[in-house]
Amino acid sequence: MKQTYELKIGPLTRTLPIIPINDTTAIASFVLLGDSQLAHQAAEQLSTKITVDFDYIVTLESKGIPLAEEMSRVTNHPTFVVLRKSVKAYMTDPLEVAVNSITTTDEQKLVLDGHDAQQLAGKRVILVDDVISTGGSLEAAERLLKKAHAKTVAKCAILAEGDAAKRTDIIYLEKLPLFSTKPIK
Repeated sequence: MKQTYELKIGPLTRTLPIIPINDTTAIASFVLLGDSQLAHQAAEQLSTKITVDFDYIVTLESKGIPLAEEMSRVTNHPTFVVLRKSVKAYMTDPLEVAVNSITTTDEQKLVLDGHDAQQLAGKRVILVDDVISTGGSLEAAERLLKKAHAKTVAKCAILAEGDAAKRTDIIYLEKLPLFSTKPIK
């Protein structure tokens, strides 16, 4: 099995370690946190691909936050909303849904503060994340936004991993393959 994967986003190249996630599959570990240069480059490129009008950018905690922040700047949308992974003490009337993801073993939840839910009600939102793989997190985010009476008008990510690259309902910059942990015979 290869040890690394070379990823290109525009003029930038990153070397990603390949990490097993179970007995048969490994992923190229992409972590956007701390890479402001890549977050900015990706935001600029994704912003040119969004052809619908929107009111808010929404992302999922935590690796989508740098992308949402940069997209907020690039698209002149001064506020973005983060769906959290747990209820926080400062939240009022939070909305929540269950979520399963390829990179977590246990069921998690996504939470939207009631104040943010009121702000998003009746608004057009784009969902942004770093990587879309199975689509479980994205689907949960859409359910949560629907509970808040917001309309998801676009879904985008820097990378579409595995079969997500075949989807026609998402906008992404590059494909990211899945890797087999089994030796080829």
